[in-house]
Formats: sequence, C-alpha cells, structure tokens
Amino acid sequence: MNISIDVVKYVGISTSFGSIILLLILWRVFKVTKKIIVKKSREKFFKRNGGLLLQQKLSSGEVNMNKVKLFSLKELEKATDNFNTNRVLGKGGQATVYKGMLIDGTIIAVKKFKVQGKIEEFINEFVILSQINHRNVVKLLGSCLETKIPLLVYEFIPNGNLFEYLHLRNGDMPLTWNMRLRIAIEVAGALFYLHSAASQPIYHKDIKSTNILLDEKYRAKVADFGTSRMISIDVTHLTTVVQGTFGYLDPEFFQTSQFTEKSDVYSFGVVLVELLTGQKPITLLSQEEAKSLASYFIMCVEKNCVFDIIDERVMKEGEKCYIMKVINLASRCLELNGKRRPTMREITLELEAIRKLENESNAQEGKDEFVRSEDYKSWNDNSINSEIMSTIDQSRRTTILNDIHIVTM
Repeated sequence: MNISIDVVKYVGISTSFGSIILLLILWRVFKVTKKIIVKKSREKFFKRNGGLLLQQKLSSGEVNMNKVKLFSLKELEKATDNFNTNRVLGKGGQATVYKGMLIDGTIIAVKKFKVQGKIEEFINEFVILSQINHRNVVKLLGSCLETKIPLLVYEFIPNGNLFEYLHLRNGDMPLTWNMRLRIAIEVAGALFYLHSAASQPIYHKDIKSTNILLDEKYRAKVADFGTSRMISIDVTHLTTVVQGTFGYLDPEFFQTSQFTEKSDVYSFGVVLVELLTGQKPITLLSQEEAKSLASYFIMCVEKNCVFDIIDERVMKEGEKCYIMKVINLASRCLELNGKRRPTMREITLELEAIRKLENESNAQEGKDEFVRSEDYKSWNDNSINSEIMSTIDQSRRTTILNDIHIVTM
C-alpha cells in the first residue's frame, strides 16, 4: 500500500516537473522565435528603407562617416524611454520630435515621421544634410532604418523656435532689437551658404519662424530640410508641385510652380517682417478670411504708416535710420517679381553692414544700449517715408494691395 502511494507521489512530482520544464522550453522557444521575427522584421525595414543604398553611399565617401552614423532601434528606444510621450519636443503634420539621451550623455532630438515617403527622397535628404556644415544649420547626427518609417537623429537645440519667442512667450524672454538683428543675419548667412557656398546649391523650400531654432545662447539654427532639394549648379529653378506654408509661400512660385533661390528670399522676407513687427505671418479674421502679414506690411509702407506696426521694443531700442534700412530690405525681399529681389548674399552683406554701422554709431556717441523713446517723436516725418517709398515701384504692388485680405484654403 505504501509502495503504491510512493509511486503515485513520484509520478505526480515527475509530471509537475515535466510540465514546468515543458513550459520553460515553450517559453524559451517563444522568446527565440520572437527575437528572430523582430530581427528579420528590422532587416526587412532596413533594406526597404534604403539601408543597402545608404551603406553604399557611406562606403563610397558620399557621406562622411565621421559626421553621421546608423543608429540601432534599440539605442534610440533606450534614449527616448521607448518614445515616451513625456519626451515629445514638438509635433507637426509630418513628424513628431522626441528628446533623448545617448549612453555617452549626448542629448539628441529624434524625428519620427508619420507618413512613409519615397525612399529615394529620404536617402537624398540624408545625404544632403550630412554634407551641410554650417554653424547656423542644425546638425544631423545620423539615422535609424530599422523601423517601418525611418528616423532621423539631430543635435538637440534647447530653446525652442523663433515663432514661440515672437508670438507665444508673452514677454517671458523678449527678444531685443540687437538679438533680432543678429538672428536675421545668422539665418541670412545660412541661406547664403545653402544657395552659394555648399558643394551644390540647396533650396530650403520651407523657411519660416517655426523652422528657426534657438540654441543655449539664442543663436539661430535653420532646421527641417524635409522638402529641401539639391540642384545642379547650372540650373536656375526647380519645377515642382506647389507646397509650402501659408503666409510664407512665394506668390510667383504659386503661379508658375517654379521654385528658385528667390523663393527662399521671399520667405525670409516674411520672417524679417515678423522680427520687425512681432506679428504672426497670418492673422485669422474669421473662419473663412485671413490677413497676410506680408501684404499688410507693404500696404503700411505705401501708406506711410509702417512705423505704426513696428514692435514697441524695436522702436525703443533701435535707431530710426537703421530700422528704416531693415524695413527697406524687407520690402525688396517681398517684391512680387522674383528677379527684383536681392540675393541672400546681398541680404547678408546689407544686414551685417547695418549692424556694424549701428554699433559704430552707438560707440561713437557713447549712448546706452537702449535709446530713449522720446528720440522717436519724428519717426513719421516725410523724409523717412519718402526714402522708403522710393524703393518701391507702385505698379508692382497693385496685386498685393488688392489682396490684403485673403481666403484660407
């Protein structure tokens, strides 16, 4: 009897251990299988996202391996806490940007696209950005191709974008006249580099204040090259589907579908007016109607009341003759005829000359940084307004004046 009980216990224990061992084996098989599936999936995404083509370009020297690298998904998941929503820096129509930190302590920004695009375009963008080397252009650190949609990894820029400081911060960190002028010079210099100094001309195609980031010292960094294109040196324009941001879009590009370097100049002109006025590029008057800052600015110039819309801080801190020169430059950037607009080289040199003259004037006269507001009693005198008006051909502005109020689409 006792022998039978012992046998039963032995059989029961053996069965239990067997079940446990079987479960462990099944669990192990599941983990290994899952790991293999994930690995194969990542390899498939890597190939589909142009990984082999990109590796070829890396090995051929088209992309400098010292500047960019291919990150693994595991690295970026760890850096961003599995793309935690608390790490979101910003969201756009095409992508979400996450803040992360690599193992070596480097702070990064990871751009996760929402819509899968053409692989050739992604590789082209990666190659373009890897070749840009300018202190006022956001640096690309690398990419990850192991996901359904490729990820881009950039240097982290801590102080947000220019749009926030001009329109949303409510005086939290107001931009001084000197800061605004410096930012304008830095952005102009970056665009001059892209248009003229890079190995091949690059059109940014989406210059706007939200794409101008500010670093720890509030230096400008041009970002978001998702729609940028590199063209041959002997090509004067790029025929493409009209795309851009409402309020910054070149009217000539809208009419002809031909994007030129002067289209970037127009968009920069809108940013320059934002810096001067502190107003948004588009003001919604109703659900169906909006006011264009560019059109409103030109109208005010032509009606001799442009100083009424200049930001109060700019009026207090700047000298009237130099602010007038920037107004004049912005008006030329917003010419309807692209051929009449200055180049980014001319804009950069002119802005630098304005800052140099203003600094020399302040040093010579021994003035404080902030000029007394009573010095501006005669800002609207006829001599100043006539000088501004002399730079504008009234016939070329008729179209803008007839379109001060535009309908949103």
